[in-house]
Formats: sequence, structure tokens, C-alpha cells
Amino acid sequence: MSPPPLSFKVEARCSTTKARLSTISLPHNTFQTPIFMHVGTQGTIKGVTTRQLNDLGVPIILGNTYHLGHRPGPDVVSEAGGLHRFMNWDKAILTDSGGFQMVSLLKLAEFTEQGVKFQSPHNGSEMLLTPEHSMAIQNALGSDIMMQLDDVVSVLTEGERMKDAMERSVRWLDRCQTAHSRPTEQNLFGIIQGGLNEEWRRACLKEMIPRDCPGYAIGGLSGGEEKADFWRMVTLCTDHLPQSKPRYLMGVGYQVELVVCSALGCDMYDCVFPTRTARFGSALVRTGQLQLKNTQFATDTAPIDADCSCMTCKEYTRAYLHCLLQEDTTGVILLTIHNIAFQLRLMSDIREAIRADRFPDFIKEYFSIMFPGGDYPEWAVEALASVNVNLRT
Repeated sequence: MSPPPLSFKVEARCSTTKARLSTISLPHNTFQTPIFMHVGTQGTIKGVTTRQLNDLGVPIILGNTYHLGHRPGPDVVSEAGGLHRFMNWDKAILTDSGGFQMVSLLKLAEFTEQGVKFQSPHNGSEMLLTPEHSMAIQNALGSDIMMQLDDVVSVLTEGERMKDAMERSVRWLDRCQTAHSRPTEQNLFGIIQGGLNEEWRRACLKEMIPRDCPGYAIGGLSGGEEKADFWRMVTLCTDHLPQSKPRYLMGVGYQVELVVCSALGCDMYDCVFPTRTARFGSALVRTGQLQLKNTQFATDTAPIDADCSCMTCKEYTRAYLHCLLQEDTTGVILLTIHNIAFQLRLMSDIREAIRADRFPDFIKEYFSIMFPGGDYPEWAVEALASVNVNLRT
């Protein structure tokens, strides 16, 4: 069997936590982790061109299999030469399986052994997404990393339904691997499921690791569970996933989560939060967020962040953005550019701290800026203490 088109090398490890600095090479790009991946649902991050993304230094983005499968459709994208050419993007792309949208967006979604039955949003007819169909769409899109179709249930689900979903996800990974038609060109990641049950998470890890995927995602979290349960499932998975492969924590994008989960050993993240919050007028800063629609910024002639080198911060004031955000979409675009740049800089700072083996000091500095009164989230205090970082000393 030919090796997958992915190489992963750990370049440095934090001597205190489980954080690591790694290099991942994919068919369309090579970059370092920990990395945050912005979500481009239908071949675009809303309001931003691929040229602007390139200018910002974005190394990889996400595409959504469900949405792209409906519009413009896999045949159109394949005829254009794949998603990279279709959207004029020469860096890496990760596509999800489409399963999450079946549950989050559609009515009457039903998971069976065959696949996901759901009601078409276009004409109301019954449709079926199978592991084989998900692979066919993602193979046509030509993404660097594809995700298996998994049985997605709410993380708060208890009992046999969660166990069944975990076991079915393992079986569906087998079907995805069999159906994957471009294994020397695209990488198929497995998704570790099991909800908040340690026994089921361990069982999933035991089953999926021998399947020898090029990388693994930690799925089924960030769905409303208590953060104390969230971080324990994350660290359980990173304790057992292979050291030689990337670990992708799905659906995570808040600053505190990125810092803490990097300490717990995660390498890759994605979330709509940074770009979605921009559309509501919020700018990301080291202290949290600035809601620039608020009247307090109407006469504020400072940039969003004097230390940020993005085009928005270099050329425009908070007052100007406040004015635009009242009725002009240009303000949303400028905020989106800034929030993307902010996440890139945060992850770069994390990587450099790991490289210099001063990540625990970075964590303490970061939390002292974000929580100057010392009112740290208790879950973060506990999670960091588990990897030998004490925020209160």
C-alpha cells in the first residue's frame, strides 16, 4: 500500500505540558501546528477573497461537503479541476464529511446503518448520505484532508444511542476507507467519538488507531457540555492518539480553548466563531472582544489593536468601523480580515512559545491579560493544572 500524501514531524515539545510544535506537509502546502483553520463553507470565507487570504498568510481552510455537494455540486467542481482550481486557492483544504449538517441544519434526519436519511431542503424529498457518497463527493472536490462520515449525535446524549453512534462510526470508517478512491492524493482522517463516556472514548480509540489513518480528529465535543467534561475528554484522547500523527480538535475556536487545548496536546482546530462574530460587529483582541457597534466607539480614533499588522488595523480607526457597521457591509469585511489575522497571530505566538520552551510562561501571561482580576475559568485552571501549569502561583 502506498503511503498517504501527508508527512508529520514533531519539531519541539513543551517540557512541562503536552504541547508540541510540528510540521505537516500536504499536497498543496506545508505549515506548522498548532494551527487554527478558518471555515469557508461554500468555497469562500464570507466576504473575503482568496487573494486576501493569501496576503494574510492563511495556510489551510475548510470546505463544507454538504453545501458544496448541493451547490454547485461535485460534477461542476470536478470538471473545473477540483475545489482548489474552482475557488482559485493554491493552499491546503480540509473538507468535512457532511454528517454534522444533516443533524444541525436539516429536519427529520435519521441515522441508519446504511447512512443518514434526511429531508431535502430544496424539494422536501427523502435523501440518503452514505459513507460511500461522502467519499465520492470529497474525492471529486480534491481536498487535501477528508473527514470520514460519522454518526453524529448531541454530546449530551446518554445511554445506548451514544454507544451505538460510536460503534457505527467505526464501521463507517471502514466503509469510507474502502470507498476512498484517491488514497495517494488525499488524506482520510478518522473521528474519535464516544461522547462524555471515558469507556466509550477508549473503545473508539482502540478500534480506530489500528485502522492507521494519516490523522485523527476528536469529535463530538463543543456541543453544550460542561467545560470540565470537555477538557477531560480532550486530554484522554491526546493521551492515547499516536504521537506520530496530527490531532484535530473539531469545532474549537475561542482564545482560551485554543491556548488550553494546545497545552493538552492538540494540533489543529476549526470553528466559525472568528468570522461569524465579525459579522455581528465584534473584533477579537487580547482582552476578549470589542463590540464596535456600541456607541462608545463612535469617536474612538484608535485602531482595533495597535499591535496588529493587518490592513484593517493599519488603515482604519474604531470610529470609522463603527460608522460602517451601522449599514455598510464593508465594515464586516474589514472586521473579518482583522479577526482572521488575530487568530493567525495567536497561533503563531503559541508555536513560538513552544519552540522556545516557554509555553507555560506564555499561558500565564495570556491569562493575566485576558483576566486581569484573576477570575480565571475554573475548567481552564483544572485543565492546565493537569499538565503542570498552575495559574494561581
